[in-house]
Amino acid sequence: MTPTVEGSTPPEEPTPRGHARLTVNTVTADDIAQSLKEGLSDFLARPVMSGFFGLFYAAFGILLVWSLVWLEKIWMIIPAIVGFPLVAPFAAAGLYEMSRRLQRQEPFGWPEILTVMADQRKRELGWMAFVTLFILWVWFYQVRLWLAIILQDASFSDFDGFLNAVFFTPEGWTFLAIGTLVGALLSAVLFTVTVVSMPMLLDREADVVTAMLTSIRVVAENPVVMLVWAAIISAVMLVSLVPAFLGLIFTLPILGHTTWHLYRRALPRAEE
Repeated sequence: MTPTVEGSTPPEEPTPRGHARLTVNTVTADDIAQSLKEGLSDFLARPVMSGFFGLFYAAFGILLVWSLVWLEKIWMIIPAIVGFPLVAPFAAAGLYEMSRRLQRQEPFGWPEILTVMADQRKRELGWMAFVTLFILWVWFYQVRLWLAIILQDASFSDFDGFLNAVFFTPEGWTFLAIGTLVGALLSAVLFTVTVVSMPMLLDREADVVTAMLTSIRVVAENPVVMLVWAAIISAVMLVSLVPAFLGLIFTLPILGHTTWHLYRRALPRAEE
């Protein structure tokens, strides 16, 4: 088994890595509660830096919606808003690094965090970004497919017309039901493969396959607790979107920091 190296800076000549099978710890509801407390503590320890990542994410969401309006892609606004949280795990990479350094009591500033994020292009985290964006693409594609099949005669010339077609017609209700089921499935898949793999790839020298398989094992061996955590993330993220995405300035950092601490409870330390 290839030894792991903890830290975010890749070695100059990394050793070959196999698909090592890591030990998975039992995760309890108390672990979620304690991770939330620690995540909030990390946010309060560095509120400006943490809030920056939330602000950047919120600004991207606002720009995305504005762009769809400008391009007259009205039908894509709701799918974009609903699918937008799918990329949150990748957006939180800087937050994971902040929590890692805070946990190790290492000093850091903007250069250290931004440099670590830039260095991820040399590592496996970029492949996880590809997985995330691929699932987001599947989400948009299936929305367009079902719109064409179910709401083919509806008018989407303006946002009000789209809302009326989706929420106040039998065909729209059918579209919402199918879209909700497909969206829930895609979200479950993405959550399962990223909940541990994202912070793991930043923290350890591991390949993307090992990271995803480990994440799947964590969810499979702790299904109820991880389902609760997924529900918390979904509810908080969707509520945060209501005030023009601005709630994400606070909730994304807290959830990102919390995810790091939950990862540390789900897997033994790299040096163990």
